[in-house]
Amino acid sequence: MGRRRIRSRIRKSHFYTFKCLRPKTLEDQGPHIINGPGYTRIVHCNQPHLHLAKVLRYTSNYVSTTRYNLITFLPKCLYEQFHRVANFYFLVAAILSVFPLSPFNKWSMIAPLIFVVGLSMGKEALEDWRRFMQDVKVNSRKATVHRGDGDFGRRKWKKLRVGDVVKVEKDQFFPADLLLLSSSYEDGICYVETMNLDGETNLKVKRCLDVTLPLERDDTFQSFSGTIKCEDPNPNLYTFVGNLEYDGQVYPLDPSQILLRDSKLRNTSYVYGVVVFTGHDTKVMQNSTKSPSKRSRIEKRMDYIIYTLFALLVLVSFISSLGFAVMTKMHMGDWWYLRPDKPERLTNPRNPFHAWVVHLITAVLLYGYLIPISLYVSIELVKVLQATFINQDLQMYDSESGTPAQARTSNLNEELGQVDTILSDKTGTLTCNQMDFLKCSIAGTSYGVRASEVELAAAKQMAIDLDEEQGEEVTHLPRTRGRMHGYAKMPSKTSSDIELETVITATDEGDQTQSTGIKGFSFEDQRLMGGNWLNEPNSDDILMFLRILAVCHTAIPEVDEDTGKCTYEAESPDEVAFLVAAGEFGFEFTKRTQSSVFISERHSGQPVEREYKVLNVLDFTSKRKRMSVIVRDEKGQILLLCKGADSIIFERLSKNGKNYLEATSKHLNGYGEAGLRTLALSYRKLDETEYSIWNSEFHKAKTSVGADRDEMLEKVSDMMEKELILVGATAVEDKLQKGVPQCIDKLAQAGLKIWVLTGDKMETAINIGYACSLLRQGMKQIYIALRNEEGSSQDPEAAARENILMQIINASQMIKLEKDPHAAFALIIDGKTLTYALEDDIKYQFLALAVDCASVICCRVSPKQKALVTRLAKEGTGKTTLAIGDGANDVGMIQEADIGVGISGVEGMQVIKFVFNVMRLSHWSISDCTYISHFLFAGCNGKRLLHSPISVSRETTCCPWALVLQKNSPDDLLLLLQEHNIWSDSLLLRGFHRVFWSSHIQRLLLVAV
Repeated sequence: MGRRRIRSRIRKSHFYTFKCLRPKTLEDQGPHIINGPGYTRIVHCNQPHLHLAKVLRYTSNYVSTTRYNLITFLPKCLYEQFHRVANFYFLVAAILSVFPLSPFNKWSMIAPLIFVVGLSMGKEALEDWRRFMQDVKVNSRKATVHRGDGDFGRRKWKKLRVGDVVKVEKDQFFPADLLLLSSSYEDGICYVETMNLDGETNLKVKRCLDVTLPLERDDTFQSFSGTIKCEDPNPNLYTFVGNLEYDGQVYPLDPSQILLRDSKLRNTSYVYGVVVFTGHDTKVMQNSTKSPSKRSRIEKRMDYIIYTLFALLVLVSFISSLGFAVMTKMHMGDWWYLRPDKPERLTNPRNPFHAWVVHLITAVLLYGYLIPISLYVSIELVKVLQATFINQDLQMYDSESGTPAQARTSNLNEELGQVDTILSDKTGTLTCNQMDFLKCSIAGTSYGVRASEVELAAAKQMAIDLDEEQGEEVTHLPRTRGRMHGYAKMPSKTSSDIELETVITATDEGDQTQSTGIKGFSFEDQRLMGGNWLNEPNSDDILMFLRILAVCHTAIPEVDEDTGKCTYEAESPDEVAFLVAAGEFGFEFTKRTQSSVFISERHSGQPVEREYKVLNVLDFTSKRKRMSVIVRDEKGQILLLCKGADSIIFERLSKNGKNYLEATSKHLNGYGEAGLRTLALSYRKLDETEYSIWNSEFHKAKTSVGADRDEMLEKVSDMMEKELILVGATAVEDKLQKGVPQCIDKLAQAGLKIWVLTGDKMETAINIGYACSLLRQGMKQIYIALRNEEGSSQDPEAAARENILMQIINASQMIKLEKDPHAAFALIIDGKTLTYALEDDIKYQFLALAVDCASVICCRVSPKQKALVTRLAKEGTGKTTLAIGDGANDVGMIQEADIGVGISGVEGMQVIKFVFNVMRLSHWSISDCTYISHFLFAGCNGKRLLHSPISVSRETTCCPWALVLQKNSPDDLLLLLQEHNIWSDSLLLRGFHRVFWSSHIQRLLLVAV
């Protein structure tokens, strides 16, 4: 299928204000000083054969996530096996059995030990083999590599070498850390998705050096060569220092030219890059840590049982040996048949102490049946069977992706039934990261009658609560198709006069899909559709609103020549949703050139193509929280079109631009309660003189060189982004994974605490909290945030710390004084505040507050903070924690938790395949986070019924039965035999009886139980 690659002819760097711009001459910025420790790496570009020399030979691109290899398997696995108390005891016993003092044949002690340890090691080998096969799949993926003379061919990832030139195409992952050389754009711009690395869904813009821009075709690499001198491998994802020596000149390199492994190329046809770091030298692998050895609580408890039994063994042996010593001292001389005139050392009545010591060692071996060696192997077999049941569970099989649940280890099965706190990522775990345009507010009027998922869930809960109050049993809302004409909040659970308005809406995904059939557009309101907006009272404002949607962005259209339809590639899914909505309203963005955007407007008669010349783009940053474009329309009028967070836009409005402020604010509050993401839209008309003066200042700031360049640009942009006129606001919905609200309801009803740790801003996290039922109607919310105390003479750090501590103390006191026993609280805190809350002198007060809350949302948190919060929850409460995530930014969280679960759905399968840390550290992988409820329990009555309780039940049943079988074994008669044989080391049965009983009969009986 052919496509018009319009974007290939666009210099995207001309659009941007704050990104991708740097001095173009060596006089403006000199090369980095590369010398000394930490800066020894030398890369010969397009000459990988030079790295075959021992001095420049770097690690291969092969990556392994297995615990063992052929060399380390035996010593490492044996070390782990003999960490178990029973195994260690039988190892010592097997060694002692070789000497003459052993009452048994040596093989009767060695055989069961080999069998038990060998079986456990076999299980470990099987699980590690599965990890190895996952590694084989990843390492066998193909990359397009320069083979010489301008010819590119396919090669496996594991065979890539430092210095190779690689071509990566759209939507492919980078196979190693690359230096960007060129892209399909003229000026070397490319878009990169780093969600697998840092959890951020917005695209990053990278740009190559100007000097490598001509390397835009395969044949241009025929004679290409250069040398990179840079820093050594390190785990810092956001820094890079190096120089490129090319054509006799030295050019400085920075992170904006580095493409990291496991990030994905987006919105760009292709890029060329040279391999700088491979395999375990890549930054994502440098961030990996060794997989911790986690043991379940039952296994740890078994160790204490073994300690107790060992103490009993020593006591019995002590009594037996003491009896033998007494008998030897007092009666040995009377027994003539033992030849007291020629006594042996063991039966010498003149040296009973020696007899006591030797008999003590013999007795420890003789009564060794008290230590149930079969218990461990029985538990191992039960765990393997449980893991098989999990793998074969059809209720956790995703038919769309063909992905079953996978138990990557069976060591922690029983821990699932003891989970107290679940810590979850948001993006890709709870949500699909798919934005749908749902509602909007224009000129003080709200448009859009379709209910959001939050509204549907709240209305359904209201109906259930109301009918429960009336004594009626309600299973679901009436499924009536149409519009939602009303939505009422429930004032109180005990209110008897609640009147629930009829909720008339599509109540399932099938209905919603049928109503529009357009991805990214779930809007329903005939007042705006089909040109009907022309009949609205404020049609001029609606026209401006729709033009802002269609023009204020940096997206690029792709036209399918077969169907004529446009698809859009943008930095965020929100922009795509806006453009799809604008097209459905009759304002279709069809074309972008270097200096203009073209909009096809069809609202009164035939479509009309209008051109808007793009003069400047003031792009969005997390600090600015807004973006603006300055355009000239066909009439010559210069317009500034701006969209951004309502708090930012509202403070920049002119006196005449606040006509719709009150109504729009009210609508925005309603949209926020409905769990929607909102932006305010505004504009400003400019005259030529004002724009010319401003543009000259802007150009100076844009071309300046220095540390204050970004600050100068922000200051100049603020000069223009003022005196705005408010037009309206948008509301888009981040679609949840199917079944997430119901899943979280089940978890909450079962008494599990749910903590969401996300890198998103607070408003977004709160909205998603409502959408997924983490935050519910009537739940009291506690916000812990930094507050600026102006005029305080105290040290800012100390003041902030004291302020946060007081907020935590006051919140805890408020919860204690709450009189309603059914009141539920939610704690919401951001990353900056969390930095102080996790300090040693505050963290336990913070933990106490979090434990008292039903839900916890941590916003704007870094991967390290995720790990610290998880560690605090695990160590501070002493209860079992479960972490669930889908990206490398969740690795620390999964590693710190007692149990780690990785998501491997349609998008997540790519993450599971490419993010090695998640693969290695997660104990289970499921294709959808909603399966976690089935994983842990079933039903809404709070009773745990499935894999987790069954695992606990089976394994806890094994332990007492093991002791019962041991206690009632035929060897119990041995104690009576010893009493009648002067406590000697006489055997009742042959030694192999113990082998057969301990290693086979008991094991089979336990597994059957």
